[in-house]
Amino acid sequence: MATIYEFGPFRLEADADILFRGAEPVALGGRAVALLRLLLEKAGKPVAKDALMQAAWPGLAIEESNLTVQVAALRRVFAAVEGGSTWIETLPRRGYRYVGPPAATLSDGSRQTWFPSATFDKPSIAVLPFLNLSGDSAQDYFSDGITEDIITELSRFRSLFVVASHSSFACRTRSSDIREVGRHLGVRYVVEGSARRIGKRVRVTVQLLDAASSFNLWTERYDRELEDIFAIQDEIVGKIVSALPGRLEDAGREIARGKQTSNITAYDLVLLGNEKWRQLTVRSMEEAQGCFKKAVGLDPAYARAHANVAWTIVCAAFLESPAAPPLDDARREIEIALDLDENDAWSHGVFAQLLFLQDRDQEAETHFEHALALNPNDADVAAAFANILVYWGHWQEALTWIRSAKQLNPFPPNIYHWYHALALYSAREYEQAINVLREARSSDRWSHALLAACYAQTNRLSEANVEVRAFIRERCLELSELGKAVPVNMLELARLRAARYRNPIDREHFLDWLREAGLNGEVSDLA
Repeated sequence: MATIYEFGPFRLEADADILFRGAEPVALGGRAVALLRLLLEKAGKPVAKDALMQAAWPGLAIEESNLTVQVAALRRVFAAVEGGSTWIETLPRRGYRYVGPPAATLSDGSRQTWFPSATFDKPSIAVLPFLNLSGDSAQDYFSDGITEDIITELSRFRSLFVVASHSSFACRTRSSDIREVGRHLGVRYVVEGSARRIGKRVRVTVQLLDAASSFNLWTERYDRELEDIFAIQDEIVGKIVSALPGRLEDAGREIARGKQTSNITAYDLVLLGNEKWRQLTVRSMEEAQGCFKKAVGLDPAYARAHANVAWTIVCAAFLESPAAPPLDDARREIEIALDLDENDAWSHGVFAQLLFLQDRDQEAETHFEHALALNPNDADVAAAFANILVYWGHWQEALTWIRSAKQLNPFPPNIYHWYHALALYSAREYEQAINVLREARSSDRWSHALLAACYAQTNRLSEANVEVRAFIRERCLELSELGKAVPVNMLELARLRAARYRNPIDREHFLDWLREAGLNGEVSDLA
């Protein structure tokens, strides 16, 4: 039975390695959580330094200073509660002791049901894509990369509601009226700027605007060496947060910044790779992986480059690429990334999806929760979590997460609509699923399959047959282009995707109505 500790306003779910304050998960690294678990197990008793280091770094020889850093992280979390800074007592030359409120041990049935945090009363902000003033359109990826990095760092503040990059980038050809942009994205504040890269120097201009009044809250220009780009981004984020009304106290708060590289060429390669993988094709994924591997070669300690190599392998598996590297290769890369930076939300999100593909569902859920605790504004991770929850049979939670993702990303990519419709199909809300799929700007082969199943469920068999024929045509073409044999039985075209459902009842719910829509017999029967 899993162990859950409740003390003061906190609760530690030991099986999931997640600390909650009330209903909100606390952004805390896995090693700090491991220390807390042992201290709570031995509450009121001394715990030797060696025992604590073995709990957090099993089998590793580490410096004692690492233990001090993790204990300090726990104390910072508890310091938010009156008297909390004294809950962990230092025993000089010996170890530590937990002396806080009594920790009640609860049953597994008391486990916290975790949903996205409410967004009301939070300052809402969007960062528009920075203009590329270099005069070379091939440098767009660089100004876009700066924009995305700033969005990522702002997203780490739980006190802010930050619109996802996909939606803010939809305003690239934006109106000059900032009030219209604010209404379009549903935000109170808008950041806009420009970047100009000249040789080994970079010039970045940025301003924060109140979208309700168009009033300029803050403007700054940075003219620095290119290698200072990360310091520039940090300064921009700090100035933006301090300029938001009522958020001055957040500006000085320590936020777990992703560990960057000192090699600007490696950073450049990661930005180029990011531009390529977002095309979501087998070929572009291979090109992106090449960029990320070169970045790793230049800086083996670049955590994001390792994580992105793993991500391209995971994507290739989801795309069912015949040339996809083994998932073990992805696991090796993502473990390196997390060893280098265990507080990187993106890496936890990648690992979660990899673990799902390896049928390691409990571990996958743990890493999804870590990712969303570290970056609560990450719409892509929230949407991916919703998708996986459907395959686990938890469609009610999936609907909550996909709606949160769409709120963060009001102009989402088509894949969000697929995730949403799939959850609605599991909820037996077929008409709603049809309406959601119609919101997509284009239909891919799996959208045709889901539409066919929804139409069949609502007894609209002629429309179902049209969609199932479109699915067969596009799926067979895809298999041919990937060098895969087309199966004799048409139902086999969908069986691999249906196999992602963990519950056989859910699997058959998907396949049975595809049969009803006409996905049966032989492919050669298709007229």
